[in-house]
Amino acid sequence: MHLRRCAACGHIGCCDDSLARHASAHWRETGHPIIRSFEPGEDWFWNFETNQYYDGPDLAPPQHHPKDQPVPGPKGHVPKDWADQLSNR
Repeated sequence: MHLRRCAACGHIGCCDDSLARHASAHWRETGHPIIRSFEPGEDWFWNFETNQYYDGPDLAPPQHHPKDQPVPGPKGHVPKDWADQLSNR
């Protein structure tokens, strides 16, 4: 699982490899098509409307989740069988 940040409002959601696909669900609910990776060391943007990478704006900090935060996370709040749940969807 990886986190994505909405470039319009800052909403943080899971990528489309997650069960709920929070980032793309946010786009469908709000019409905010541009997301940025919220992972350490990644600075790319994606446009859900065009299904292509996008040259996005500089966003206010933070640029990623804390490096010591596990993904998926936060620690202790993820089902122990999360990987099995994904493989069975």
